[in-house]
Amino acid sequence: MTDIALIEAAQTRAKGVVRETPLLSSPFLDEIAGRPVHAKAEVLQHTGSFKFRGGWSAVSAIAPEERAKGVLAFSSGNHAQGVTYAAALHGVPSIIIMPRDAPALKIENTRALGAEVILYDRAGGEKREEIGARVQAERGMTLIKPFDDVQVIAGQGTCGLEIAAQAAALGISQGTVLTCCGGGGLTAGIALALEAHAPGLRVRPVEPEGFDDTAKSLAAGERTGHGRPEAGFCDAILTPMPGVLTFPILKRLCGPGIVVSEDEVREAMRLAASRLKLVVEPGGAVALAAALFHGDALGDGPVICTLSGGNADPGAYAAILAAG
Repeated sequence: MTDIALIEAAQTRAKGVVRETPLLSSPFLDEIAGRPVHAKAEVLQHTGSFKFRGGWSAVSAIAPEERAKGVLAFSSGNHAQGVTYAAALHGVPSIIIMPRDAPALKIENTRALGAEVILYDRAGGEKREEIGARVQAERGMTLIKPFDDVQVIAGQGTCGLEIAAQAAALGISQGTVLTCCGGGGLTAGIALALEAHAPGLRVRPVEPEGFDDTAKSLAAGERTGHGRPEAGFCDAILTPMPGVLTFPILKRLCGPGIVVSEDEVREAMRLAASRLKLVVEPGGAVALAAALFHGDALGDGPVICTLSGGNADPGAYAAILAAG
C-alpha cells in the first residue's frame, strides 16, 4: 500500500522533472464562493494534467532491465500522455490502448509524444484488458494502471506535498481540499500527503452528476459503481467505481463526496478562463465548481481545489466559452 515514505521517495525522483505547479487565487472567485479559494493549477503540469506525476513515478520506479522492454497503459487520454512522456524521457517504448471515442486531441497528443496507440471500440464491447494481455504476452511490457498502482498513487501524492507546503506559506492550517475524482489516485495521494504534513486540511472528492461512484461508495462504506458507460462530458474522470487500492484510503481520510452539475462545470471552466487565465477541461473543473457553487456543503475556512487537467477539445471548449 502507498504510504508517505513512497510519496516522499517519488518526490525525490521527480526533482528537476515534474513541475511544481502554482496555487492561484482571484478576488472575483473569492466573492462568488464567499470564502478564499486557491486553485492548484495542474493544468500547467507537463502533458497538461497531474497524470504526468503518476506516470513519472511509476516509470522511474521500474527496474532498468524491465523498463527497457517498455510500458503499457489503458487510458482515455491524460494518463496516456503522462505515461507516454515519462517513457519517452526514459528512452523506452510505450503502447497505449485508448477508446476510439476518446477526444481526438488526446489521441493525437499521445501519438505525438511517441506512443504506439491501439484504438478499441468500447461501445461495441471490445475489452481493453484482453488487448493488453495479448500485448504483454508478446512484448513483456510493464502495465501501468491509471490509479490502482502504488507508484502512481505515490506520484499523485507529490501534488499533496506541494499543497501542504504552499498552504503553510499562505498561513493556511485549516480548511478543505477539493479534488477532481475518478478512480481516486489523485485524491488518495493528496489525502495521504496531507495526513502527514497538513492534518488540518480535509480532503473532499468531487464528481459530476450521474458518475458519482466515489460519493456513493463513501456513503455506503464499500465500493459501488454508477452503472453507466465510461463516456460523457467529464470524460477524464469517468471510471466505473473507486479503485481497490484507493478506496480504503479515501474511506479512512476523506469527507463525504460532492456532486456537481454539468452546467456548474461549464461555468467553472468559463471563470477559470476569465479570472485565472487558464484552460481547464470539464473533468479538471469539477473541484472548482464545487468550491464556487457548493459552499453549503463545505465547512468554514478557505478552500483549495485542484484544476486537474487542461486538455480540452478546442471546438467544444470554444463553444462553452461563447455560451457564457
